[in-house]
Amino acid sequence: MRSQWTGFHSVLGDDIRRFVDYKRALGRRYDNEEKALRGFDSYLAAQEVEDLSEVTPELIDRFLASRHRPRPRSYNLLLCTVRRLFDWMRDQGRVTDSPVRARSRRETSQRVPFIFDLPTARRLLEAARRLPDNPRALNRGTTYYTIFAILYGLGLRVGEVCRLRIGDADLERGLLVIRGTKFNKNRLVPFGPRMRAAIQKYLDSRGPMSSFASDAPAFSFTNGREIHPCTVSATFHTLIPRLGLQIPTGISPPRLHDLRHSFAVGTLLRWYRDGIDPGAGLLALATFLGHVDVTSTATYLTMTESLLREANRRFEAFAEPVLQEGERQ
Repeated sequence: MRSQWTGFHSVLGDDIRRFVDYKRALGRRYDNEEKALRGFDSYLAAQEVEDLSEVTPELIDRFLASRHRPRPRSYNLLLCTVRRLFDWMRDQGRVTDSPVRARSRRETSQRVPFIFDLPTARRLLEAARRLPDNPRALNRGTTYYTIFAILYGLGLRVGEVCRLRIGDADLERGLLVIRGTKFNKNRLVPFGPRMRAAIQKYLDSRGPMSSFASDAPAFSFTNGREIHPCTVSATFHTLIPRLGLQIPTGISPPRLHDLRHSFAVGTLLRWYRDGIDPGAGLLALATFLGHVDVTSTATYLTMTESLLREANRRFEAFAEPVLQEGERQ
């Protein structure tokens, strides 16, 4: 049984606690970073570090080496969190110089997500709909059908979907209230008639809504505890082999988060086809996805064959008058 965390206790315990509070006061969730700092705090305590002067570059390097982080991204998150702690402590006058000397690891290969087109997404949803019930999960097919439909159709994060409450679905106005997002902010996500019908059908399958409190989990098999994101991911991965997907060379096997990528790419593709300027709509897409800036949104816009074809078509339409004028001269 995992022991319960009882707080920061090392020589840097108070500094770490204030640093985490400072970050959260700025609107950051800072959950993963806090976990990293808990590990750092435990390491300092285990090494019996009693004075700030003992926190040397060599000790920082030994701590980093003690945490198994084979992926550059995971290692860099740990390193950057510790570095930012000491940068903050320097600004507070707690240290004169940061002891963090280690460098970030270079990511040699960038994961290319699998983009679900509409036919493939429909096959996934149909496979989810056919999931059989089991003693611990009644109404399983309809539940996962609705979860995957929201992930693909609205581009939400899986944690945001799992945290939804009954009262967060405003079917009359066609809105979902998304609370406690990655950046610790709430937002409203509108949806259309088809999504409204899917959510309504799911809620009806659970029984009279009058029997549920508004703060009851929207997606639950126990009527008291929300479905965990890891459970949703595990179910997703059991369904993927049933789809018979042909994964192109250089594309990573599908992950649950790829449904969010697919939403972003699909939105951009529709803009191209409808003649909408993607640059003008990018800020709106960032707001819809719950990003703090368009840079975060840009990482979701994987260039697919369909997207490249539409971009080329738009460029040709833009360049054609110029090319014709050149031919006449």
